[in-house]
Amino acid sequence: MPKRVMQGTVVSDRNDKTVVVQVERITRHPVLMKTIRRSKKFHAHDAENKYKIGDLVLIQECAPFSKMKRFEVIGEGSKG
Repeated sequence: MPKRVMQGTVVSDRNDKTVVVQVERITRHPVLMKTIRRSKKFHAHDAENKYKIGDLVLIQECAPFSKMKRFEVIGEGSKG
């Protein structure tokens, strides 16, 4: 099965070699057909402490690094 790749914004870089990435997805309500924004935060491994708050990044599923970290940063995201 392919690994999930998601794009999100770094909301915390306080921990060593870890960033917290907020991923937003847009869905439609099943009854009202209204557009809804849902967001979730993921802890991702950033080995070089390269990314800072506000950066757009791509994260990918990987083997667990710790209790919370199941993703790794694979690069910068694109705007648009």
